[in-house]
Amino acid sequence: MKIYFLLITIIVSLSASCQSITTNEHVKENSEIKSNLTSALYDTYDRYKEATLTKRRIKHHDIQPLIAKFRNKEGYTVKKVGESIEGRPLSLISVGSGDTSVFLWSQMHGDEPTATQAIFDILNFLDSGEFQAEKESILSNLTLHFLPMLNPDGAEVYTRRNRLGIDINRDALVLQSPEGRTLKKVRDSLDADFGFNLHDQSTYYNAERTDKPATISYLAPAYNYEKDINEVRGNAMKIIVFMNRIIQDYAPGQVGRYNDDFEPRAFGDNIQKWGTSAILIESGGYKNDTEKQEIRKLNYVSILSAIYTISTKSYNEIAISDYEKIPENDRKLFDLKIENIQYNLLEKTYTLDLGIQRFEIDKPDHKDFWVSSTIVDQGDLSTYYGYEVFDASAYTATMGKVYPKRLTSMTEFLKLDAYALLKQGYLYVSVDGIPEKIMESPMPLNITRGSYKAPETLRLAVGANPSFFLEKNGSLEYAVVNGYLIDLKAEQGVFKNALILK
Repeated sequence: MKIYFLLITIIVSLSASCQSITTNEHVKENSEIKSNLTSALYDTYDRYKEATLTKRRIKHHDIQPLIAKFRNKEGYTVKKVGESIEGRPLSLISVGSGDTSVFLWSQMHGDEPTATQAIFDILNFLDSGEFQAEKESILSNLTLHFLPMLNPDGAEVYTRRNRLGIDINRDALVLQSPEGRTLKKVRDSLDADFGFNLHDQSTYYNAERTDKPATISYLAPAYNYEKDINEVRGNAMKIIVFMNRIIQDYAPGQVGRYNDDFEPRAFGDNIQKWGTSAILIESGGYKNDTEKQEIRKLNYVSILSAIYTISTKSYNEIAISDYEKIPENDRKLFDLKIENIQYNLLEKTYTLDLGIQRFEIDKPDHKDFWVSSTIVDQGDLSTYYGYEVFDASAYTATMGKVYPKRLTSMTEFLKLDAYALLKQGYLYVSVDGIPEKIMESPMPLNITRGSYKAPETLRLAVGANPSFFLEKNGSLEYAVVNGYLIDLKAEQGVFKNALILK
């Protein structure tokens, strides 16, 4: 009997040791993927970046040549799987021969194009002659399906909704949009094991209780109100944990996690319910990355690394509990936060914080934008953050003056020395003959049309355009022009445009 128990003990011990070895091997493999492959992907990115896509406002016609080049490539298939309301074709690009199906779709919202660009970077990588071992693992174990730009009509005018005016991501039940029906049809026909739902989010999200922008945010959507975790959702959580670890190497602390309250109309929630491990990725903000090209690179690196770990199944040993450790998304970021500014009102001096946001206004061709800034909050903003923060404790906000000479043309205006005028306290210049279609000033001086008169006193208020000076000991040291902070001594500051007022 003692021998029997001794044998049992030895068998259990050996089994535990083998399991420990297997687990350690998976942990080691995940670590190696994260450190080796990911680093190589990041370092070689410029070789695969699709050079024809450099701006966010890409259109359907911009990506058609990129899709077309895969039509006759060996190993690839390109199929028309639907049409938008305005008749633009929706294409599915597929590659690989593996049993595991991975479906990636982007730009369900027309003004969320970052991952669309990354998809073509990934396709360029897959079509290259390098990383043969990794690509062999991916393409022999997986079949990848890419549906870029699901909402081309929205992309045409750079708006979230489709031509019908609905949010496609809230059309999973009624399926009244042809784009939504296409997404459902493709998902069902593939019976995809994994789905990457690729979006952009507001640049004003931050990782909870930090001043870090939520450069990338994730969600493994719930498939019921109880937020149960089955194998399908659990696998999505594991992949997100893996991707979070990757992003931390390049944007530390800049990852957020969306609230997972169940939304019965949303595609992500339903795709999870239909049996596809749905991974929502949202591209947010990154300092000095207006066109989101660095975030595009992070999408490329993290998605490709995730695809590779799916192909090796090394994600299996990742702890689901680590998913909850990712900070939740918060929305407490400003483009510019000015702290402790001295503000004179009705013969009294007050101390205020100002929260300023710069809103993009599309130009008529929807290929570019100009900026109109607004004070969105003021008072005690100590629990808020900014991409740029300026402590104005020693400064008083003062009015800008109108330049006394009225100019006859934009040509004459462009000859002015903007910094010289700012240092003299001029913030506004009257210019005649400016076409109505021109809405922004290219120099840090606001232009006035007609009989515009500057207010007699400075008024800082929510909803007002932030254009004023910061004065210290009787000297103008900084100008805030349309929400951009400009150092008058150094004659520098981040700046896109001032306004044309009338």
